[in-house]
Formats: sequence, structure tokens, C-alpha cells
Amino acid sequence: MKKNFKDSLDHVLKHEGGWADHPRDPGGATMKGVTLATYRRHFGKNKSKRALRNISDDELGQIYRSGYWDKCRCDKLPSGLDYAVFDAAVNSGPGRSAKWLQASIGAKQDGDVGPRTLAKVKQHDAVEVTDTMCDRRLTFLRSLGTWDTFGKGWGRRVESVRTTAVAMATGKTPAIVPAVKYRTTRKGSTGRWVRKLQQALEIHVDGKFGRGTEAALKAWQQANGLEPDGIAGRVTYRALGLLA
Repeated sequence: MKKNFKDSLDHVLKHEGGWADHPRDPGGATMKGVTLATYRRHFGKNKSKRALRNISDDELGQIYRSGYWDKCRCDKLPSGLDYAVFDAAVNSGPGRSAKWLQASIGAKQDGDVGPRTLAKVKQHDAVEVTDTMCDRRLTFLRSLGTWDTFGKGWGRRVESVRTTAVAMATGKTPAIVPAVKYRTTRKGSTGRWVRKLQQALEIHVDGKFGRGTEAALKAWQQANGLEPDGIAGRVTYRALGLLA
């Protein structure tokens, strides 16, 4: 629905988080889910990482609307289903999201949400389509070789999308959960995020990032295909299921 873009974007940004520039992240420098390559494609090749880090709300809205929402014709979809399609497009690409939608309604899976797909959507219950689409999304994610590493975070995201989308479809007003403001931790750090990390690693929890925690983290990162740098940031937290 046309009125749902802003609320849907708020929900998407809850999952996308803030600044990240980890050497093992294939997307490279990213701010609020927007990569440097995407930012440059929309606003010029001369845009720097610093400019991306300070991206404006207007720029952010333009990228998400033109690159994902409009491509999947979410304005034409029922409330709730529009958000489910939008989030999947952001996370896995507009074409794949469109195919999941089409598979859920028995339409031709060409990756293009056109008049025939929209007509098919009207023949189905929006809640059922949303639920089926989320199931298909999870099935795809579980098939990826990186599921063992990132599956906890991915699974949490899809289930959150399912719950929120169904609430929207049934006329309820889902609460906008603030984006989790995590803290990058390393040797010498203390506090809540160190405790979260230690709990996830199933080691002694004291909130102090010492040599033992660093060794355990490096071993876990190495075993899960991440850069074994002993630093816990967005990529590591997502892989541990601490961020969606």
C-alpha cells in the first residue's frame, strides 16, 4: 500500500543497523543497509565512505524506494505483504523476492511483479501468502552454505518480518522496535556486550574481554569462516545470532 512505505522502511532499518566496514563482509562499507557501491550508483562515483556514513534520510529513502519498494510494486500489494516483499527484496534482491511471492500464489516465476502477478495476489488471502513467502525465504536461506554461520541472525529476521507483516495485514499496529545499538568489543573492553558475547560463545561470563575471551572468539571466527581478528562487531554478532 502507498501509505506503508515509511513504516516498512522503519522496520527494515531495524534489521539493517548502522555503519559497518568489515574486511570479510562481501558488501564492503555499509550504512543502514546501503553499500558504498549502491550509494555511488545513485549519487555519483565520487561519493566517499565518509559521505556514506553521513547519508541523509532523503537519500536513504530514495535508494530504498527506487531500488526495492518500487521494483516490487509494493504500492500495489496488500498491507503486510508489501512489507514482507520489501524486506526480502532488500535482503536477497528484488528478483528473488518477486519469485518467492509468485511461487506463493501460483504465478509464473519470472521475477517481475507485473499485472498478472498482481491479479493473482488479489485471489489469495494476504496473511496466507505472507506466511508461505516467509517459509520459502527461510528454505532458501537454509540451503546456503553460510547458514551454519549466519543462520541464527537470518532466522530471527525472517520470523520478525513474519510477525510484523501478519500484524499489518490483520489491521494491528506493530510496534517499531528500535534498532539494536551494539558496541564493537575487543581485548580490554568491558560491559554488557562483552557479557552477551561470552554467553553466545558459551564461556565464562564476567563482562571482561581478556585473553581467554579473545582466544575463544578467534577460534569461533576461524571455525565459522570469519576473519579471526578477535574483534566482535556487526558481522560476528549477526553470525552469533545477537543481531537480526
